[in-house]
Amino acid sequence: METKPSAWEEAYLRFETPAEEIRKFRQRLLRLGAADWPKDARIVELFCGRGNGLRALHMLGFKNAEGIDLSPHLAACYDGPGQVRVGDCRELPFANGSCAILIVQGGLHHLPGLPDDLEQTLSEAARVLQPGGRCVAVEPWLTPFLRSVHAVCGMSLARAISPRIDALATMIEHERSTYEQWLNNPALVLQSLARHFRAELQCVRWGKLFYVGRRR
Repeated sequence: METKPSAWEEAYLRFETPAEEIRKFRQRLLRLGAADWPKDARIVELFCGRGNGLRALHMLGFKNAEGIDLSPHLAACYDGPGQVRVGDCRELPFANGSCAILIVQGGLHHLPGLPDDLEQTLSEAARVLQPGGRCVAVEPWLTPFLRSVHAVCGMSLARAISPRIDALATMIEHERSTYEQWLNNPALVLQSLARHFRAELQCVRWGKLFYVGRRR
């Protein structure tokens, strides 16, 4: 049965073309060390949306990549290699220790409750990872740059001129409660990550947290 996208999903689909998103994800994965990951590793992308992160992984030579997302509409957008299944990342449908790498690109900040939902998601991630398996996360982070982006999104003229700014502003409007909850609790987020993973990379650039950790 065909699903109708939500207002947030419609804005997300307008924000970037598939080609733009794939290019962004490919460059990002390389910066996070993907060139050194085993090409036969089982990789699962959480909150994978329409699956363009999986397309980027396949372009980089990874053949065993799949995704999971809560949205039936976004999951149905994917028709590439591998599988996108509909599911809740707080209850992952994978066996203990069955994955080598888990990737999240902008999904944790959608969780409705902190700290409980974050703890549950990261605990599930640690459960399904192999010993020493990697958790890779890229999430919004409140920096002066991101504050300036928010200011531009608040300008009606900017939204009228730029469809991309309007799409971003619309996404923020429809995720405001979870988005602000996430941005306003950086210490809680980092503490939760540290409970489950041993950080290999943790840095903030251009309004994003970039994180790579190994399962403890």
